[in-house]
This record gives sequence, C-alpha cells and structure tokens, in this order.
Amino acid sequence: MNKSTVALTVEQYKEIIQTMKTGFTGCRPNDRIATALILEANLGLRISDILKLRLSDIVKDGERYRLSITEQKTRKARTFTVPLALYQYIRCYCLDNEIPPDSLIFPVTARAVQKQLKLVCDYLDIKGIGTHSFRKFYATDIYIKNHYNIALVQKLLQHSSAAVTQRYIGIQQQELEQAIENHLRLEV
Repeated sequence: MNKSTVALTVEQYKEIIQTMKTGFTGCRPNDRIATALILEANLGLRISDILKLRLSDIVKDGERYRLSITEQKTRKARTFTVPLALYQYIRCYCLDNEIPPDSLIFPVTARAVQKQLKLVCDYLDIKGIGTHSFRKFYATDIYIKNHYNIALVQKLLQHSSAAVTQRYIGIQQQELEQAIENHLRLEV
C-alpha cells in the first residue's frame, strides 16, 4: 500500500484535472493523461490497470456495462459495473482520438503519468499527491457518500480486511479528530 500519497480532495481533483487539460506556461495540455487519471478516480483501479484498458474490455450486459479484469498487482479477478455515463465518456474519448476498440486507450507508461502529474502538482503547489491519490480519492469519496460503510469500500478495493481499508484511506485519524470536534461542549 502506498503510504506516501494522500487522497485528493474534490477541489484538488478538479484543479489538477483542469490544469492538466488546459496546460500552463511551459507545459502543454495533456488530455490523455488527464483522462487516465479521471478513470482511476472513477473506477478505483490502480494506474497500472487503467493503462491496460481497451474499450472492448467493457462489455454490454443487459442494461449495464461490465468490466472484467485481472488486477496486475494482486492477480485477483475483478468484475464490476461501469456506469453508463462513464462508459459513454470513455467511448467518446476513444472516438475523438480515433482509438480502435481493441487498442490500448492509453498507450503511455505509468512513469509518464507520474511525471506529468508531478509537473502539474508542482505548478499548483500541491504536496503528497501521486497517481495512487486518485484511487484513494475514489475510496474515500465512496466511504463518505455511503454512510461510512467500510465493508463496501473493502469489497470494492478487494482488500483482505476492513482494517487494511481503514489504514488505506486514513480514516482512523480523521474519525478520531471528528469525534473530538463533535464532543466539544463550550457553552453551558
């Protein structure tokens, strides 16, 4: 587990993606890498798995789209629903960039993604962010939006225990601090 990176905030996510898409002095826009990071933040996959994706990996299953992969790091099989809006986003990206369904969507290395992300984060003066921050953002956001259901996040990330997931998204310290804040009774 990558302990050196932190989960993004919603504001950081928006700022990084926008800056990557528009570019800045000395750095051209990079829609390809921005899109790869958007997928990481919305699928919860590691960047190594995002970079192996092909549009043909996402198949229609009744009214849904499904993605079945074998995670590169863990070698665990994973099958999950891809929301229609996300599938359409990926499909439009492929059409706009003339990427055939059986070709890699992102023919870049993880190192190239990391280097571009570092350039943008240095420019924005955001510290502690790496590609894995986008997966942590996914996990933390789902945790909060689903009433702090750690078992749900554990299952989505395929962690071996809830304790691993708690450490992964750093909720123990957040919960302690929130509990202290919530307990304050300064008025009589």
